[in-house]
Amino acid sequence: MQSNIIYYVALLLVIIIGFVVVKKVASCMIKSVVTIILVAVAAALYWFYLR
Repeated sequence: MQSNIIYYVALLLVIIIGFVVVKKVASCMIKSVVTIILVAVAAALYWFYLR
């Protein structure tokens, strides 16, 4: 149970940091690409660690 909470916290931090960086730096197209990459990373974390 403890390890799942750590993965959820790490995923939440990745999403928040990625969102803040993209919001401050990027244009619309780059925002879309970064969002797709973050979703892919989240899906990979779920697939490999939480499944």
